[in-house]
Amino acid sequence: MRIGMRLLLGYFLIVAIAAWFVLSIFLQEVKPGVRRATEGTLIDTATLLAEFAKADMLAGNAQNGQLAQAFSRLNQHSFKANISGITKSKNEYRVYLTDTKGIVLFDSNGKATGEDYSRWNDVWLTLQGKYGARSTPVNANNPESTVMYVAAPVRDGPNIIGVLSVGKPNSAMDPVIRRSERRILWAGVALLGIALLIGFGFVLWINRAIGKLVRYADSVTTEHPLPLPKPASSELRKLALALESMRLKLEGKTYIEQYVHALTHELKSPMAAIRGAAEILRECPPPEVVEKFSANILQQNLRMQKLVDNLLRQAKLESRVEIAAQPINLPALFSSLCDSREVLACSKQISLRIDKNVPEELVVEGDPALLEQAVGNLLDNALDFTPPDGEVVLSVEQHIGQTTILVSDTGSGIPDYAKERVFERFYSLPRSNGQKSSGLGLAFVHEVARLHRGTISLKNRSEGGVQARLTLPEK
Repeated sequence: MRIGMRLLLGYFLIVAIAAWFVLSIFLQEVKPGVRRATEGTLIDTATLLAEFAKADMLAGNAQNGQLAQAFSRLNQHSFKANISGITKSKNEYRVYLTDTKGIVLFDSNGKATGEDYSRWNDVWLTLQGKYGARSTPVNANNPESTVMYVAAPVRDGPNIIGVLSVGKPNSAMDPVIRRSERRILWAGVALLGIALLIGFGFVLWINRAIGKLVRYADSVTTEHPLPLPKPASSELRKLALALESMRLKLEGKTYIEQYVHALTHELKSPMAAIRGAAEILRECPPPEVVEKFSANILQQNLRMQKLVDNLLRQAKLESRVEIAAQPINLPALFSSLCDSREVLACSKQISLRIDKNVPEELVVEGDPALLEQAVGNLLDNALDFTPPDGEVVLSVEQHIGQTTILVSDTGSGIPDYAKERVFERFYSLPRSNGQKSSGLGLAFVHEVARLHRGTISLKNRSEGGVQARLTLPEK
């Protein structure tokens, strides 16, 4: 099972257990809570009606007094009330009045008048000056038929002269309880659904970040590895840096072998030339021959020195993981590069210019020294492969989230067989003068693009020549 699915199941299980625990507590508290609220209403009603019953008892007319007449009129009138979706159409209260001996003087149902209720808790406790209440089933075989009774004393001054009890069937509260339970259950289902959606989004985010790291790790063994991803999470960012560090360490042996083989291959030609010149000089040739071959030795020595310096610079660049990005003004960079190569361009009769559409205040983020060397290499490459009366142009394209530096020339273009190898170390094509370069310039540009999390590409122009595109993302 994938780690994302495990995280989602674990997260959902925790939320489900927590929701079940909370919902079970709520559901267990719904019924007692409703009944406690009902009991509070009953005691208020009983206390109020006890004041009306007092006058009837003092007048000796409890059966036909004001309280009895009020209930008689109440039972003759119908009503209909919609209480938050619950319909109420009849009075559900039962009220009875007893004397100090517990004998029922008035019963709103008209059934218990004259009976002895002195043993019921509501009457017995109230006559003793305590809080009296009871819950009694109407049908002994049906525990759901209980009626809650709450009593209040009828007082004449400090003396208790009777007890008034108000009862209400517990079944009358069932619609409220069931509705509350349904709402709580629906809220629980909604909570689980929302939690599942949040968990699913969280897992997608993790899977996407891990997927980027996996694709980066898979691309390490290819010729064109993907740029190092930059996850939003600090932990995943550390993992990405650890993968990059591991990649560099694992590539160490192969890296050294490649450089040794490449260096050996590239040094063969100048060393052979130096050896041949030295053998001729040992024979004490005429001065003009000595001067010629001495100059050849110095030229080949300079060539080897440049090759070693380029290799060291390339190796140092490829060992870097990150750069310290700074704001760079592109028009100023272009101007500096063109000024430094103006003499060379004039000597080759090549027009070197900056496109007039480049914004004067265009700024990108990057390493100033590396970016200057990279664009300089592209410029040198364009000058090397452009014939006399040709043109090299520096320009810029801007898109949402990225800036592309363009170096366009009017040379002969890239042969089809070389298009896939131009960024390989030591791979080079003959210049316009027939000579070859070290083959490290474009490899250097490729590494600079990688460090800037950008891309570099070369393509032949339809009108002739090559266009180099160095794309830098906005930070």
